[in-house]
Amino acid sequence: MTAASAAAVAVALLPLVYLAVRAAEAGVDRILAELLTARVAVLAGRSLALAAVVTAACTALGVGIALLVTRTDLPGRRTFGVLAALPLAVPTYVAGFAWTATVDGFEGFWAAALLLTVCSYPYVLLPAVAALNRTDPGQEEVSRSLGRGPWRTLFGVTLRQIRPAVAAGALLVALYVLSDFGAVSIVRVDTFTRAIFTAFNLGFDRTGALVLSTVLVALTVLLIGAELGTRTRDARYAGNPVRPPVRLALARWRGPALLALLAVYALALGVPAAGLARWLAAGVSRPGSLAEVATAAGASLSVSLAGAALTMLLALPLGLLAARAPGPVATVLDRLTYVAHALPGVVIGLSLVFFAVNVAYPLYQSVWLLALAYATLFLPLAVGAVAAAAAQSPPSVEEAARSLGRGPFTVFRTVTLPLTLPGIGAGAALTFLTCMKELPATLLLRPTGMDTLATELWTHTSTAAYAAAAPYAAILVALAAVPTWLLAARTGLVDPAPPGGPR
Repeated sequence: MTAASAAAVAVALLPLVYLAVRAAEAGVDRILAELLTARVAVLAGRSLALAAVVTAACTALGVGIALLVTRTDLPGRRTFGVLAALPLAVPTYVAGFAWTATVDGFEGFWAAALLLTVCSYPYVLLPAVAALNRTDPGQEEVSRSLGRGPWRTLFGVTLRQIRPAVAAGALLVALYVLSDFGAVSIVRVDTFTRAIFTAFNLGFDRTGALVLSTVLVALTVLLIGAELGTRTRDARYAGNPVRPPVRLALARWRGPALLALLAVYALALGVPAAGLARWLAAGVSRPGSLAEVATAAGASLSVSLAGAALTMLLALPLGLLAARAPGPVATVLDRLTYVAHALPGVVIGLSLVFFAVNVAYPLYQSVWLLALAYATLFLPLAVGAVAAAAAQSPPSVEEAARSLGRGPFTVFRTVTLPLTLPGIGAGAALTFLTCMKELPATLLLRPTGMDTLATELWTHTSTAAYAAAAPYAAILVALAAVPTWLLAARTGLVDPAPPGGPR
């Protein structure tokens, strides 16, 4: 299992090999000349500030909404919970397109922060809800029996129990912000990813773009180290709940809580829906546009399915290793997959072109090279889902099968794989969703003549043809809503009652 996990990580780190080779060709003097400039300092400061603001806002929103829909007597918790997950189906560049087409002068740092926050907070919400539904209410009952009130118990016990899940979600948000290209480009904010894409796309400064990419890798390593420190310090682990927790009575705070939720949904879903509806009728009335949209939808589905399948194939040994043999080796292998996750899609695309031309030419200009790009970008999302499912499956069942004379492969096929299937399904849904939304690598690696919903949308919005872009955006959001619903059901948002407890 360790060898298979190491091989999967090696595939995920292929882009770093490209970065190392090309950076070495530039030489130390050129690298230092590119790094030690005021522009790099400004880009680093702006990128980190945007990541910090969005991560803090997403953490507050994600944890707050998770508590409201799982631990309070808020009316309509199930409906509000499902609505809270839906922004995950809206790509940031679709939201940016809708906002700029609706609100004049919508651009700048705070516009990007707002867009990324309302689109990314489900990355914190979903693991927080799943953790809250798995926590053992016995610890909260002990706290209350010692004289602590419900709010002191919430902040002193409950939030500490879900801290690892929240930290993992916050890490995904921070890495997503560092690697996002669509939203910052549409609202015209210069970050590392926009500067890298511009340099690569115009082709006048590829060495400078590669040096900027290495800075992103360094920032990613720092973020991963900080998240590991948070996870191992003062962490509380969940048990298997057998009864529901005591729900907090909101009393006079019920009205403000409802208004706050409605405001979040208006920003995250209402404005994009209004913007799309405004342009949709004009978009579908173009001659031949429905056939073009159907062709692009078919291409998006096919490449996303290929990407999700390859990603799950690589994620399976890593997830099982993290759950069955936790330790330094499993932790290092797991965290190495996050390094490529924060790289801009254009860097991933160029590195895989370099790999295909020099090492695996049959992959060049094929769907499978694009699927490989998706796998390197989204492997951590799938690994987390598989590891969580495997950790909840009792190892004693596998031990019993081995004691009855079953071989390792038979145990894996007849016991381990069926027990892990829910996590594989959740990971596949999340990976499929993110593959559907991915833009920069798809622009670079799609085979000649193939256009997906994302690339068609980008092509039309780049020329301000909002009416032509609207049908692609609407279909993209509709298709992405299906795996989002599956994820919501998996984490307990659809049915918020804890397993085994009364409803």
